[in-house]
Amino acid sequence: MASRAYQQWTSERAAKLDEIEASHAAFGGAARGRRFTTLQSNQSYAVTLTAQFQGFCRDLHDECADHFVLALSPEALRTTIRRLLQQGRKLDSGNPNPGNLVSDFGKFGIDFWPEVKARHKRAQTWHARLGMLTAWRNAIAHQDFTPEKLHGIDTLTLAHVKQWRKACRGLARVFDDVMREHLQTATGTAPW
Repeated sequence: MASRAYQQWTSERAAKLDEIEASHAAFGGAARGRRFTTLQSNQSYAVTLTAQFQGFCRDLHDECADHFVLALSPEALRTTIRRLLQQGRKLDSGNPNPGNLVSDFGKFGIDFWPEVKARHKRAQTWHARLGMLTAWRNAIAHQDFTPEKLHGIDTLTLAHVKQWRKACRGLARVFDDVMREHLQTATGTAPW
């Protein structure tokens, strides 16, 4: 079974991303070439992908917090612990970059990236691609295309964004599995 956050990622969030990808051909045409509208479409897709992945991660974090506090006694402690788990949560104001994910999910007492990377052989590659995606999201949002910040990519293409989407898809599945197992161990009951 999967979390509600993961189910939404694979349904509603995926559908929104599919719409952006489908509109790419309408904006820029199907032929190869560097069209301005294609560049804008690629940038829109990258920003939307980042936003949808951030939403998934935040929803997963909320779901984890809900389950974690239910295992606590006395009941009066639950509200305080839930606030602490969400206090200063990076996903509320920052990108879902690798460092912010460690900060937020680490509050559950998990060594987040080592657990994720141990779970799937491609997780190291996905980790790097997530870093590239969030770097590009920031470049687009702040209109600062400093080459050193963009991991050697000087032009954003549809292929880049599709590659990043595959990485997010893989990471979402692994995050869901890793957090389920961690919470089951920590609380004695499966969260989903």
